[in-house]
Amino acid sequence: MLVRDFLYSLAIAHNTGMEAVNTIHTEVYMSIPKYKRVVLKLSGEALAGDAGFGINPEVIKSIAEQVKEIAELDVEVAVVVGGGNIWRGKIGSEMGMDRATADYMGMLATVMNSMALQDSLEQLGIETRVQTSIEMRQVAEPYIRRRAIRHLEKKRVVIFAAGTGNPYFSTDTTAALRAAEIEAEVILMAKNNVDGVYSADPRTDKDAVKYEQLSYLDVIKKGLAVMDSTASSLCMDNDIPLIVFSIMENGNIKRAVMGEKIGTFVRGKE
Repeated sequence: MLVRDFLYSLAIAHNTGMEAVNTIHTEVYMSIPKYKRVVLKLSGEALAGDAGFGINPEVIKSIAEQVKEIAELDVEVAVVVGGGNIWRGKIGSEMGMDRATADYMGMLATVMNSMALQDSLEQLGIETRVQTSIEMRQVAEPYIRRRAIRHLEKKRVVIFAAGTGNPYFSTDTTAALRAAEIEAEVILMAKNNVDGVYSADPRTDKDAVKYEQLSYLDVIKKGLAVMDSTASSLCMDNDIPLIVFSIMENGNIKRAVMGEKIGTFVRGKE
C-alpha cells in the first residue's frame, strides 16, 4: 500500500488520473520477485543436456545466464547440484559395490559439477561460493550454515556440493535440508526431460496427465517421481513449497521466481 499511496500523491501533484497510477502500480508490482530466497535444485542429467553423460558447456552457460537473471533482481540464490551425469551411487551398489563407497563417489561427482557451474557464473560476473559437506579446503569452503546465509545476504550465489555428506541420502534430500536450514521460501526443481509432474511418464504413456498443483501428501500417496519420500517428508514437515519445471526453456527460472504459473506447484502443509 505504501507504493500505491506514494504514486497517488505523485498523481495529485502532477494532475494525472488514477488510471495512470494503477498502470504504474501494476508494472512496479509485476517487476518484484515473488520469492526473495530460493534453492535451485539441478539434477546432474540437466547439466549433461541431450548427451545424458558428462558436462555440456552450452547447457552450463545457459543455466548460469538464467541464474544471473534472477541474481540481478536481488533474489538470494542457493543451488544444489546432483551428480547423476557422472556417477550414480545406486547403480554402483547394484553392480556389487559397497553402497556407502558408491554414494561417496556420487558426492565427489557433485563437486565437479558445482565447480563447473561456479566457473560459468563467475565468468558472467556473478560472485559465487561453493560449500561442500565433505571438507576439501583446497577447492571449496566447508559447509557452515551461518556463513552460507551471510554469503546470500551479500547477494553471492552459494552452491551446496557433496550432498548431505552422508551416504544413503539423495541430493533431493540435500535440497530440502538446505532449504530448511537457510529458511528458503521455495525449492525450484529444474528438470531437463519434463516440464512438470505427470501421472505417468509422458515419454512412454500418451495418456499421462500433467498436474498443475499437488500437495506433498498426494506426491507420497500416489508414488509420483518428484523427489524421494525422505525429501518429500522433510519439505512437508517444514512447509517448504516446490516448483517443478523444465530448465530447457530459457527464462523459466525467472518466470518461476516472479510467480508465473509454470510447471507444477507442490504446496507445503494443507
